[in-house]
Amino acid sequence: MQWVAGGLLVAMAVTLCTVSVLLHRSEPYLRARIVQELQDRFHARVELDSFHVSLVDGLRAEGKGLRIWLPTQVQGVTAPDTLGQGTATDPLIRLAEFRFHAPLRYAPGRPIHISRVELKGLEIHVPPREYFAKPAGAAKTSQQTPQNKGAGLVSFEVETIECQGAHLVMGTSKPGKLPLEFAIAHLKLTGVSAGGAMGYDVELTNPRPVGKIFATGSFGPLHTADIGAAPLHGTYRFEHADLASFKGIAGILHSTGRYQGTLRDLAVDGETHMPDFRLTHFGNAVPLQTRFHARVDGTNGDTWLESVEATLGHSHFWVQGQVVRVTEKDDRGALHGIGHDIDLKVNVDRGQMGDFMRLASRGATPLLTGTVTAKAALHIPPGPMPVHERLRLNGSFVLDQALFSSDKIQAKLLELSLRGQGRPKEVKTSDPASVRSAMHGNFLMGGGVITLPALEFTVPGADIQLKGTYGQESGALDFAGTAKLEATVSQMVGGWKGFLLKPADRFFKKDGAGTSVPIHISGTRTEPKFGIGLDKTKATRPERLGEKP
Repeated sequence: MQWVAGGLLVAMAVTLCTVSVLLHRSEPYLRARIVQELQDRFHARVELDSFHVSLVDGLRAEGKGLRIWLPTQVQGVTAPDTLGQGTATDPLIRLAEFRFHAPLRYAPGRPIHISRVELKGLEIHVPPREYFAKPAGAAKTSQQTPQNKGAGLVSFEVETIECQGAHLVMGTSKPGKLPLEFAIAHLKLTGVSAGGAMGYDVELTNPRPVGKIFATGSFGPLHTADIGAAPLHGTYRFEHADLASFKGIAGILHSTGRYQGTLRDLAVDGETHMPDFRLTHFGNAVPLQTRFHARVDGTNGDTWLESVEATLGHSHFWVQGQVVRVTEKDDRGALHGIGHDIDLKVNVDRGQMGDFMRLASRGATPLLTGTVTAKAALHIPPGPMPVHERLRLNGSFVLDQALFSSDKIQAKLLELSLRGQGRPKEVKTSDPASVRSAMHGNFLMGGGVITLPALEFTVPGADIQLKGTYGQESGALDFAGTAKLEATVSQMVGGWKGFLLKPADRFFKKDGAGTSVPIHISGTRTEPKFGIGLDKTKATRPERLGEKP
C-alpha cells in the first residue's frame, strides 16, 4: 500500500507542477483578454504592466499599472489640456493595482464569474465636454455599448468592484475656472457587467466645507465615451461639515437630499441643518435650516440656488442666487482659487428682528426685536477678510411691534410718545415696554455699519423721519431728522411751562402736525442721547427732551 500512496503523491505533484506551468503560460493570454474587454468597453487604448494568477482556494489574480487612455478616435482631434490638471496624453483612468478571486469552474462559451474586484490607487481625470465634440464633417460614432467581438475561449463577468482611496478630477475648459477635485475614501460598484446602469455606494471628502459625503444610486449606462455625460442619480448624506473652513463663519452642517443629471450638470434637492450657525466675529449661535433646489456644475463646483426656503431661529425667508468659485493668476500665470463669490436675493416674509440682530451683534441680547419683512440683495465677494467685513446687504424693510432691549432707549421713546400725545404727566408712571414702535425704510449694511438713508419711525403720537448710521460692533448711533408730533409745543411740555409756551405753538406747526422739530440721536446703544430743537431763533439747537429750551 505504501507504493500506491507514494504513487498518488507523485501523481499529484506532477499534476500541480503541470497546472502551475500552464497557469504561468496562460498569464499573457488572460492579461490580453482583460485588456481587450476594457478596450471594447471604453473605445480606448489600454495598458497593463503586469498580471499574475495562482490557484489558491480557486483562481486568484492580481494586476498592476493599469492605464486607460481617452478615446481620441471619438472626436478625431487632439485632446486639450484640462487647465493644468493633466495633459492631453495623460490616461483617463490610472490604477495602481487590482485583484480578484473566482471559483475554479469553467464552461466553454460562458464567462468566468468574478464576484468582487478590489482596486487600489485609482485616479480618474474626466476632460471637458469640448474634448468629445466632433469637428465639422467628422464621421459619426456609434452610441451603442460595444459588443465583445472575438471573445475567444475566456471572457469575464464582474459582479462588484470595490475601491479604497480614489481621486476624481472633473476637467473644465471655462476661462478662469479650476477643475473640481474629489478625494474618494471608498467606492463600490455593482452590476458592472450588465451593460446598463451600475449601482454605486461612495464615501468621499468634500473639500469646502470639509465633511464626509455618503452617496448611493446608479451611474450609466455608458452609451458614449464621455463619462462626464453619463446619467447619474442617487441620494446623499453630508455629515459634520465644518463651516469654519470659510473664514468668518462657523457651525456644523448636516445635509440630506437627492440628485439627478450627469457628472457635469446635476440638479439637487435637499435639506440642511445647522444648530449652531454663527458669525465668528460676533459669536452668537442661531439655528439655521434650509430646503433647497439647486443646479451644480460638476466641473468647477459653481452652484445656482434656484429656490431656497430657510428658517433662521424663528424667521422664515426665501433665497435665490449663485455661489461661484473665483480664481486668480499668480506671478507665473498659474490659476489658483481665492474663494467663492456669493450673490443672493433674499425675501424675508415672516421674520423676527431679534434673530438677525443676534447673529450680527455682540452680546446675547439683541438691540431690537419685532416682526419684520424685508427684501435685500446680499453680496459676499471672495477675499482674506472675515465674512462680516466682506458682506454687503442692500434692501428695504418694514418692522412692526418694535421693542428696544435698552431701557434708556425705550424710556425716551415712551416720553416722546406721551408728550407727542399731549400727556406729559404720565411719563413718570408709565411702563417703557408698553410703547411699541414701527419702522420702514431702505438700508445698506457693509463694513460693520448699517446705513439708513431714509428711515420712517413712528410711535403713538409721533412720526419721525431719520437718516444716519448704526455701528454693529461699537453700537454707535448717529441719526438726524425731523419729528412730527400730534401735540403742540405747549401741550408737549404741559403745566405752567407749557402755558408760557402757548405763543410759540404757531411757529412749530407744520404740514398738519402740532409740532415739527429737528431731532438728533447720538451716543451708543447703551448710552443713547436724544435731542430735539425747540429754539427757532438759534438754528434749531438740540435740547434734551422734556427740558426747557
